[in-house]
Amino acid sequence: MTATDLLVLAAGSLRGHKLRTTLSMLGIAIGICAVILLTSIGEGTRRYVLDQFTQFGTNILGINPGKQETLGIPGVLGGSTKKLTIDDAEAIARLPGVEHVAMFTLGSARVEANGRGRSVYVYGATDALTEIFKFGVRQGSFLPAGDPRRGAAVAVLGPTLKRELFGEDNALGRRVRIGGQRFRVIGIMEPKGQILGMDIDDVAYIPVARGLKLFNLDELFEIDVVFSHADLERQVHDSVTALLVERHGKEDFSITTQSQMLEVFGNVMNIITMAVGAIAGISLLVGSIGILTVMWIAVGERTAEIGLLKAIGATAPQIQMLFLVESAALSLFGGAAGVALGTGLAWLARQAVPGLPVFTPPLFVVIALTVSLATGLVSGVMPARRAAALDPVEALRAE
Repeated sequence: MTATDLLVLAAGSLRGHKLRTTLSMLGIAIGICAVILLTSIGEGTRRYVLDQFTQFGTNILGINPGKQETLGIPGVLGGSTKKLTIDDAEAIARLPGVEHVAMFTLGSARVEANGRGRSVYVYGATDALTEIFKFGVRQGSFLPAGDPRRGAAVAVLGPTLKRELFGEDNALGRRVRIGGQRFRVIGIMEPKGQILGMDIDDVAYIPVARGLKLFNLDELFEIDVVFSHADLERQVHDSVTALLVERHGKEDFSITTQSQMLEVFGNVMNIITMAVGAIAGISLLVGSIGILTVMWIAVGERTAEIGLLKAIGATAPQIQMLFLVESAALSLFGGAAGVALGTGLAWLARQAVPGLPVFTPPLFVVIALTVSLATGLVSGVMPARRAAALDPVEALRAE
C-alpha cells in the first residue's frame, strides 16, 4: 500500500463521516483560535508598550527622590530623605559619559488666555527636554538655555492646548496665565499624541525655576539623564549612584533605566503568555480527547475493513499509519480553521476599535499549526496501535 493509497483511504473515511469529522475538528479549532487571538492581543500590547518606551530613545536614566526598596515611615520614625535639587542635576551633568541632563517639576494648573481656560499638566523643565525625549517644536522655540535657577516668564504650549486657547490664531508672543501668573508664549510643540494614556499635546512647559515657584516646591520631581551609548548604562548608573550617595549621605533615591522597565514589562508579558498557554492547553486537551475518542470508535466500526486490508497484504505499520494520517488530518484541518477564525477575529477587533494593539506574527501561525499537528498525532497513537494489533481473521469475522 503506497502513500497515495493511505491518503485516499484517509480522505474517504473522513468524508464518509462528515458530522463526526466536523465536531472533532471543532475542538481543535476552538483551542487554536484562542491561542491566535490571545497571543495576537499580547504581542500587540508588547509592541505598543515597547514603542512607547523606545520612542524617546534607549539611553536614558530616570532619577526620582526616595528609595523604592526602603521600608518604614519617613520622618521621625523612618529617617529623612534628602531632596533632589538643581545642584544634584548639575553635578550629574559633569560625570563622564553623560550627554544631557533634564530637570523636571510637575503639577496641574489652570491655563487661561483669550477668554478661555482649562486645567492641564504643567511641566517645569529645562532646554534639554527636547534632546532627551526627542520632542520637536513646530513654531517658535523651546525653553531657553541658561541658569536653571533664573527662569524667565515664558511658556511653550502643546498643540492641543494651543488650539483650545487660541484656535487657529497665531499664539506666539501672546500672554497666558498659568496658575494665576503671567507668561509669554514663545513656542508651540509638534504633535506627539498619547503616551501610555497621557495626552502629551495637552500640556504646558515653563522653566524649572518658575515651576518650583508656581507649585511651591523645593525639590525636583525627576532628573533624566542621557548617556552616549547603551554600553555605558552600567557605568553611568554606578557613577550617578556613587555621586548622589556622596552628596546625600545615603542612597535615598531611585534610578530607573529603560532596560529595567522593559525587563519588568517582559516579565509581565511572560506571565500573560503562560496564562494564555494554559488556557490554550486546556482547549487543546479537550480537542485531543475528542479526536482520541472518535478514532477509538472508528477502529471498532471499521474492524472488518481493517481485516480486509490485512488480508490483501497491508502490514501492521501501514494500518497504524492510516489511522495516524486520519488523526493528524483532523487536527491539522481543525488547526487551520482555528487560525483562520483567530486572525479573522483579530482583524475585526482592529476594525471595530482603531488603534487597538493587536498583531499576529507569522511565526505564531506556524507554531499553532505545528502544535495542532502534533496534538493529532499524539491523540491517534492509541487508536492506531489498537487497529494495527487486530488479528485479520477475527477482524473479518466481525463482518
